[in-house]
Amino acid sequence: MSQPDSSLIQKRVEALRSWMKQRGLAAFVVPSTDAHASEYVPAHWASRAWISGFDGSAGTAVVTLDAAALWTDSRYFLAAAEQLEGTPFQLMKERVAGTPTIAQWLLQTLPPASKVGLDGWVNIGSEVSALAHDLAAGGMSLCVGEDPFAALWTDRPALPQRPVEVQPLEYAGEEMELKVGRLRTALSEAGADAMVVTALDEVAWLTNLRGTDVHCNPVFVAYAMVLPDALHLFIDTGKLTESVKSYLAARSVSLHAYTDLLPFLTSLPACRLLVPPSANARLGAAARSACFDIVEAASPIAAMKAVKNEAEVAGFRRAMLRDGVALVRFLRRLRPAVEAGGMTEMGVDRLLTSLRAEQPLFRDISFDTIAGYADHGAIVHYEATPETDRPLRPEGLLLLDSGAQYQDGTTDITRTLALGPTTAEERHVYTLVLKAHISLARLVFPSGSSGTQLDLAARRPLWQEGYNFGHGTGHGVGSYLNVHEGPHQIRMNWMPAPITAGMTVTNEPGLYLAGRFGVRIENILLAVPHLETEFGTFLRFETLTLCPIDTAPIERELLEPAELEWLNTYHRRVRNELLPLLDDEADRRWLIDATQPL
Repeated sequence: MSQPDSSLIQKRVEALRSWMKQRGLAAFVVPSTDAHASEYVPAHWASRAWISGFDGSAGTAVVTLDAAALWTDSRYFLAAAEQLEGTPFQLMKERVAGTPTIAQWLLQTLPPASKVGLDGWVNIGSEVSALAHDLAAGGMSLCVGEDPFAALWTDRPALPQRPVEVQPLEYAGEEMELKVGRLRTALSEAGADAMVVTALDEVAWLTNLRGTDVHCNPVFVAYAMVLPDALHLFIDTGKLTESVKSYLAARSVSLHAYTDLLPFLTSLPACRLLVPPSANARLGAAARSACFDIVEAASPIAAMKAVKNEAEVAGFRRAMLRDGVALVRFLRRLRPAVEAGGMTEMGVDRLLTSLRAEQPLFRDISFDTIAGYADHGAIVHYEATPETDRPLRPEGLLLLDSGAQYQDGTTDITRTLALGPTTAEERHVYTLVLKAHISLARLVFPSGSSGTQLDLAARRPLWQEGYNFGHGTGHGVGSYLNVHEGPHQIRMNWMPAPITAGMTVTNEPGLYLAGRFGVRIENILLAVPHLETEFGTFLRFETLTLCPIDTAPIERELLEPAELEWLNTYHRRVRNELLPLLDDEADRRWLIDATQPL
């Protein structure tokens, strides 16, 4: 989390306003997404961060001729408030009572008949349609036009040019041709003949290719076009080695320049084309102008990708073993380093990343490490910078959320660690979060339940005492792909996507007391069959993550016998699986001590 130069942000906003005046626009909308509706974007598309100074992964900036506002969710309320201080932007807290929507704010702020602009390449088509409808009801119009930052952002990074590689079949688990065949069957069932694949992780999964175009996400900038008898890939072909070109040629994949998608699309004969709701507005408009019979349905790839095959599950298990070894080695060193003095939040990140990098098949971290000490732990997506980097003291709590990209699996783990004596409040809150984590981990549920139905299991122990948290309880995790993966999620707001056997999902309840501390405990779970009854198939969760949960801050009398049994069983498994892989006697002793039964 970097602190922007507020005077520089003011100059950028004024430059955008001048650009707007030249085009008769009263406002301009800048989303966080790229042309592929990505959560994390290549630097080339980080326009919202550039114009506002807020660098979180979610948010929308809106600039009028005399006002500016930025909408983001509860994960970023504290961070956004800090980064927007001194800039023209007012923070709008999404899903908080009294916060207007973007359309409502524009209708309240602008004079009648105003024109609002946005770039159709980086705005999701379905959201553009909804915004246009809401503005039209108030007598305003939405202009889907050009990208102002092509002119204003003079040192804008170019689109990434990094090489693409083949994901070996031993890790992918299914040949590309079989995936494409399954997709064509799913398209036919949805009433479509063809599909434009827009999401970067879907392109990567479908083709069994990986890249490094996006920080921490092993994807590459490309589109795919699936026709009844052909597969076309739109990509900067300079990123393809001869071996990758041979791989694609052997599978009859036709290659095109990345910028040739729209001309290619408009040259196709009439067909029933599935355009996912996440497609950008320019792409959707081009498809409609080409007179296709548009099938508006979710991409079938998301649900296909979410269910991991045997090779992917085996890869997750191997990756968790290696990650667990790195984490044990890190945790054994942490307390002595803190007690010796000089360890900081950024130092935690450097040490843990270096130990992970020593593991076989390590490729990158899976997201920027969150190491928040004391009150920094209450900032949900806190990221230390040289300006905020805090020395750790042998007291209180450190919230550490981190993960790695191994070629056979992606990890995501949070541990809240007592660095020394803790307060009664810290211990109480820590234990409530642990109870919430265990409640979800122990859950048995009907196959096909939605994540919203499961969410109650984690929140009940917190609600009983008047606590809650604003972020989701769990998200899907890719197989050497994006650490945040859908369509399923476990969260309070309605998420209809079913959870079925073979899906990975995180279990990460938390509590955040602003100005004091934060607690989160997270493991990755795998949904597996549990039992069959006359009422159907029931699933349970297998915990994949292997790392001790700190027992020092536990308020022992709050844990019920079944919760203690779960914790002791989990620690016994962690000890049994990791101990044979540790060759340092000090690491072995630490693990044995850390997993002693309560």
